[in-house]
Amino acid sequence: MLAYYIALRIGLPKPFWAIVTVYIVSQTSVGASLSRGIYRFVGTIIGAVATVAIIPNVVNDPIACSAVLACWIGLCLFFSLLDRTPRAYAFVLAGYTASLIGFPSVLDPGAVFDTASVRVQEISIGILCAVLVHRYVLPKRMTGQFTGKLSVTLRDARRLAGDALNGTPGQNRRDRNQFAVDLLALQGLSTHLPYDAAPVTPRRETLQLIHDRLARLLPLATEIEDRIHSLGARDDNAPGDLIALLDDVDTWIATVETAERESAAIHLIVHARAVRKRLSADTATPGDRLAANLAGHLAEMIGLLQDCDRLGRNITTAGRSHEAAWLHGPRRAKGYVYHRDPWMAGRAALGAIAGILIGCAFWIWSAWPEGGTAVSIFGVCCTLFGNVDAPAPSVVKYITGSIYGVAISLAYSVAILPQVTDFAVLVAVLAPAFLFAGSLQARPPTTFMALGITLTIPILSGLGSTYAGDFAASLNTVVALFAAVGFGVVSMALFQTVPVDAAIDRLLHVSRRDVKRRALGGAPNEARWASLMIDRTALLLPRLRVSRKDYSGVLDDTLHHLRIGHAAGQLRKMIPQVEGEVGDEVSDLLSAIAARFSARSPTGPADHAGFDQRIETLMEMIAGSAISNRARMIDLLIDLRFALSPHDTADGERRS
Repeated sequence: MLAYYIALRIGLPKPFWAIVTVYIVSQTSVGASLSRGIYRFVGTIIGAVATVAIIPNVVNDPIACSAVLACWIGLCLFFSLLDRTPRAYAFVLAGYTASLIGFPSVLDPGAVFDTASVRVQEISIGILCAVLVHRYVLPKRMTGQFTGKLSVTLRDARRLAGDALNGTPGQNRRDRNQFAVDLLALQGLSTHLPYDAAPVTPRRETLQLIHDRLARLLPLATEIEDRIHSLGARDDNAPGDLIALLDDVDTWIATVETAERESAAIHLIVHARAVRKRLSADTATPGDRLAANLAGHLAEMIGLLQDCDRLGRNITTAGRSHEAAWLHGPRRAKGYVYHRDPWMAGRAALGAIAGILIGCAFWIWSAWPEGGTAVSIFGVCCTLFGNVDAPAPSVVKYITGSIYGVAISLAYSVAILPQVTDFAVLVAVLAPAFLFAGSLQARPPTTFMALGITLTIPILSGLGSTYAGDFAASLNTVVALFAAVGFGVVSMALFQTVPVDAAIDRLLHVSRRDVKRRALGGAPNEARWASLMIDRTALLLPRLRVSRKDYSGVLDDTLHHLRIGHAAGQLRKMIPQVEGEVGDEVSDLLSAIAARFSARSPTGPADHAGFDQRIETLMEMIAGSAISNRARMIDLLIDLRFALSPHDTADGERRS
């Protein structure tokens, strides 16, 4: 109502745009509302400038003009799908704005600049009012939500580590899946922190450091679980000092007192490294080498958990703590890495362009007076709902909300608003509908339905500078609205929908492709690789829930891809440091792995056995050589062996 009042006082011709903007910008926290407002403002400016540049230059050919606008909207959708951060909203708005301003102006190009200018002013008023109210009226800060989620994630990290030590595969699988979702949720919250109203927010570098450690913990817990299972360490079949170390680490993880954990961590790391050094002596047997590998992973896990504790305290104290200065892991961080697929983004963009062009052809061919409005609404649907595999169900929810919105609007415009002559009374009579719609918008299951209500009532109710009460115009707009969203359901189902199984297969395909690249030495570093694969796991989880096929082993396969890529990439980096036959053998092994992952079918048992034998022979060769970093290479080969064939390797080691 503040935005509406200001727009009326200034004398803007379409103050309902300001009302709609407030609802679209409003989020459940200060930081999210401000970031969304900024990106909406930037996107609106870009979209308005693009429209003003496009329309006059192709004004003499409505078909060409429509085609250029469609391509611009498709391009904006393409970049929004590639970005996958809150910044993507700026691209959405750049296409959204061009659609709303451009198509109605195709047959009336003289008004395009005035329309664009008014829209920018209205949007700016709506953004300013939304941001100010969220900042000063019962503000809910993003920092509190983030620190709460971080505490839950750190607790999940300790549970994941504890379950790995206790060897509970089913529980570990659930822990790993939840952990990947936690990291994605943390990243989503952290992107809004720079815009939060808190006096001090966590530093970006600290957030990246803690993410990198948590991301490394996910595959590391599986490595430890595999080694314990293979050695039979929980059945007292391992060396005595290793069994004692496992018991001490288990007790340390379960410790609640922070000071106690801090003092015991250093001792445990020193103990684990001493066990590793003793077991990896030159005369070590294959079993001792495996036990040494486990001791080294335990030392790394303790350091990661301790770093996470310190960084977590640094974040919750808003950087006033200096504990993060003493970290066990790398100081250079990459932070969260999003999976981006240009092919899938391009497919969705081309689908949107095709649908818009078909709509424009029908509009121009039929000379429908409201066709420009209908196509502009359809363009909005393409950008607003095009960021999911199956946008049609979201559009259906929007249609449902629009039906309610039309009914409410007609009641207001016919029976209520003609009786209102005072702004205060207007606020009172609008309050029930707008408060109800706002409450629906704050609940994820009803967000899209609420948008249908909040985007419809201000326009159809005639909330302009004066009450018009033009029932015929409202009816024409309603027809255009339902024709646009109805066509949107059909068009998106045909051109922009990606079957869930195709989306899953695509994610698995790019993961296998990237394992091949890492084996050949052409992929990102370890921290970036781990984060990328965790993001893909988080993308797979919701798709697997709705698929009707049996994908019981897919998430395990993704984790194996992460582990194979990690070990293969590090081995590839070490080849220049190794001369002679060993270096050639390692290079040949990695080339064979790359060739296997370039094949369409997954690796079979015969391939596992072949790789297992080659790795065993190579480890014996390295153990008897004079290579200075042979212990590190043997560790990586053990990691690679387990990652390539976890079940077969575990059984083979136990038999040996």
